Parts: sequence; structure tokens; C-alpha cells
Amino acid sequence: MVDVFEQVEEELRSDRYKRLARTWLPVLGVVLIVALIGALGWWGWDSYQTSRASKGAEAYDRGMEALRESKPADARAAFQETVEQGNGAYKALALQQQAGLAVEANRIPDAVRLFDEAAKATRDPILADTAALKAVWLLMDTAPLAELESRLTPLAEDDRPMHAFAQHALALARLQHGKTTEARSALVVLQLGQDVPDAVRQQAQAAIALIDSGTAAALPGVINAAKNAPATSAPAAQSPAAPAAPAQQ
Repeated sequence: MVDVFEQVEEELRSDRYKRLARTWLPVLGVVLIVALIGALGWWGWDSYQTSRASKGAEAYDRGMEALRESKPADARAAFQETVEQGNGAYKALALQQQAGLAVEANRIPDAVRLFDEAAKATRDPILADTAALKAVWLLMDTAPLAELESRLTPLAEDDRPMHAFAQHALALARLQHGKTTEARSALVVLQLGQDVPDAVRQQAQAAIALIDSGTAAALPGVINAAKNAPATSAPAAQSPAAPAAPAQQ
């Protein structure tokens, strides 16, 4: 009798397992298929991005070589290829090089547009903020203060990588538009700051001396010096100075 009960129990268990299998095996199959598709999709996307980065790097190197050989037309073509094929970082660098070439050709509006595009082309905050600052320097003599402040204020936040350069530019913009007291206070902060690059500190000191002496006529020279002085304490890729130089990053 015990054997009969055990046999019946085994059959019941078998039926239960079969029902569970019929219910969950299709679901498990779908899950596995979705996971496989996701893995293949990620692999394909990663391969695509790697390929783009490689093509962008090759084109960018050709553009830099053309610049060294004084072949601006070839450089423009190579940088445009980088923009079309490269990933975010190389695209941003190529757009900055195109902007530098536009500055050399005195096409300032085109240069500003290209620097703005470069700032939006990458998630790297150093590349992005550098490009945005270069655009501001090109606009410094012509744009209204409201536009300069709108562009510079986010870049001047303490958590931004180029904040000292942006704070300096913002102070000079306000000084240029007659906000002398506000500008001087910002310049003093830069002069005394602990993490301020030496180039910015020296330029802030020069601007303070200009304000204190009342030599307003020298202001354009101070602004031009700020545009073109190298940021010696920052890596080259971080410097917002000298937007006219196409070989700068």
C-alpha cells in the first residue's frame, strides 16, 4: 500500500513539474533571447564607437600634419572628416581647429559658431569649457554684457574645470562695460586665490593696477594680453587663451 501512495505522489509531482515547465520555459526562453540581443547590441555599438574613434584619430592626425606643412585647405578637409566620423572628443578638437582656421581668415562669426559646436560635441568638461571660453574671447569686444555674462556665469562656477579663467574673463567683461567696482572685487579674489593659475593671477594684478591708476585707455591692451597669454599652469588642452592659434587645443 505504501508503494502505491509513493507512486501516486511521484505522478503528481511529475504532473506539477510538467505544468511549471509549460508555464515558465517560454518565459525563460524570451528572457534569454532578450539578453542575447542586448549583449549583441552592446557589442555592435561598442565596435562602432571604437571604429569611429579610430577613423577620427587618423583624420585628425592628417589635419594636424597639414597644418604643420602650411596646407590649410587639406587641414580643413581632414578636420571636417574628423567631425563627420570621429567620436565626441575628436569631433570637439577638430571643430576647435576649424574655428582657429576661421579666425585666421577673419571669419569671426563662423569661428564663434564652431567653438560653440565644439563645446556641445563632447562630454569632457575640460574640452567643452575651453571651447566655450574661446568663443567668449572672440565676442569680448562686440557682444553686449548680458550675452557675455550668460555665457560666462555657468563656466565660472567653482566646480567647473576652467572656473578661474571664466571668472577672469567675466571680471574683464564687466570692467569693459563700466562695472568697475564689481570687476575689481572679482579680480582681487583671483589675485589672492590659492588655486588660481599664475597667468590668471598676473593678469588680474595688471587689471587691478589699471583700475587703481585710472588708466582706462589701457583696457584693450589688458584684454588682448588676457586673450593671448598662455595658461602656463594648465595643460595645453585646458587653456582658453589665444583662440586665433589653430594648433591650440
